[in-house]
Amino acid sequence: MSATETLSNRDRATLLEVARASIRHGLRHRHALDVNPNDYPETLRPPRATFVTLEIGGQLRGCIGALLAHQPLVQDVATHAYAAAFEDPRFPELTPEEFGQLDVHISVLSLPEPLQFDSEEDLLARLRPGVDGLILHFRHYRATFLPAVWESLPDPYVFLAQLKQKAGLPLDFWSPELRAERYTTEYFGDADVAGASTA
Repeated sequence: MSATETLSNRDRATLLEVARASIRHGLRHRHALDVNPNDYPETLRPPRATFVTLEIGGQLRGCIGALLAHQPLVQDVATHAYAAAFEDPRFPELTPEEFGQLDVHISVLSLPEPLQFDSEEDLLARLRPGVDGLILHFRHYRATFLPAVWESLPDPYVFLAQLKQKAGLPLDFWSPELRAERYTTEYFGDADVAGASTA
């Protein structure tokens, strides 16, 4: 499938199931679930970049992913679900008691697109709130916010300032060397596929 096609409700449910299975496997065996892409529908086999976000009670509990595709979609989800639960440096490793409280969300990314701009105001004007994920680059500094972050940071100026801070730069930082790329995501979670069949 191309990066512009959307996943079916069944495919989404399957990916969420794989994410939970990989976390469950990690609790028992200390490594991600080893998935064979050939065991899954063809729509879940092409290389795609994903992020897996874990929440408990509406609070972030882990988020790990990649910006560029390098492995089959279903395998990428299994890898990042495990990493979000056990390897996010912002949080302790997930416990068995927390597993049943998890809300799992998956973001499937489009290819990043370079943004052309000549000032901070120009960059802000080009952003599409609620739509764009943004990657900032400055020398060895780099960070990204997924489009879902717009829900908590709806103001473009604040969104950009917080992303600079995440990258390790001052909130008011600016340089002609600063580069940015945007991307979109297909974002879904447990509530979006409630009742869907994965048979």
